[in-house]
Amino acid sequence: MDPLETPSPRPGLEPALERAVRELIRDRRSERNWRIFFRLAWLALVVALAWMLVSRGGSPTPVSKPHTALVELRGEIDAQGDASAERLVSALKDAFEDEGAKAVVIRINSPGGSPVQSGIVNDEIRRLKALHDKKVYAVVEEMCTSGAYYIAVAADEIYVDKASLVGSIGVLMDGFGFTGLMDKLGVERRLLAAGDNKGMLDPFSPDNPAQTAYAKAMLEQIHQQFIAVVKEGRGERLKAEPDTFSGLFWNGEQAVHMGLADGLGNLDFVAREVVKAEEIVDYTSYDNLAERLARRFGAAVGAGAVHALRSLAPLH
Repeated sequence: MDPLETPSPRPGLEPALERAVRELIRDRRSERNWRIFFRLAWLALVVALAWMLVSRGGSPTPVSKPHTALVELRGEIDAQGDASAERLVSALKDAFEDEGAKAVVIRINSPGGSPVQSGIVNDEIRRLKALHDKKVYAVVEEMCTSGAYYIAVAADEIYVDKASLVGSIGVLMDGFGFTGLMDKLGVERRLLAAGDNKGMLDPFSPDNPAQTAYAKAMLEQIHQQFIAVVKEGRGERLKAEPDTFSGLFWNGEQAVHMGLADGLGNLDFVAREVVKAEEIVDYTSYDNLAERLARRFGAAVGAGAVHALRSLAPLH
């Protein structure tokens, strides 16, 4: 072969390269199309969430026809949850202010929770009763204990199922102590605090008898406040026994016998036989779809939305 002669390409090499280039271009186009699809999907979700948040429904339209107003109390009572004082008080105000509502029923299925939130709702129920001269009835489903019972005693009457759990009139503060485990692992706690009691009840520090006694005294004061509210709400109907305020709970049948509740009955029974208004209108404040989605997906939705908005730049 002449040294200056250029070697001819191998047979079939050019068609193979051409096919590879075509497949690469097709893959790139497919990838770009999928990116566009997901960006538009995220954008559509953002727009839908924004629209639903702006157009969220308010309280029920006032109903002129006589009816029983319902407010649901479900789950743990805390400032951030569905059973927060803010939500419950808002629903109660709407129910009381509706002229068609003959009475208000609070249907309860809750283990209790924050004594502060419970106290706010109890105070507001008593205020609204006096302001609007309307009766309030508590109807217990599975559970009405601790802070939930704190709220229930503001009602004029409490109705339960015979198997409901009622009571648990007490206060607790729980935590853990890790000092023994830290000693075994060779971990040293270094706590810096300004103020002798600033690190009070720190789970990584040894128990301090004086601080523990202080905490117990504070819990006892709150317990006495709880007891006073129960006695005021139940009045002479309460048949106090040695264990009534011990933190124990009882079934609905026992609760009626002890004066913790007034009778057996569900929501329909109370609306029909007690309030004498069978139509029930729910005034409970519920999350709309956008809020439920936001709560369910949390930060993932927000992160995805930001990514989608940032990626709307022209594709190259």
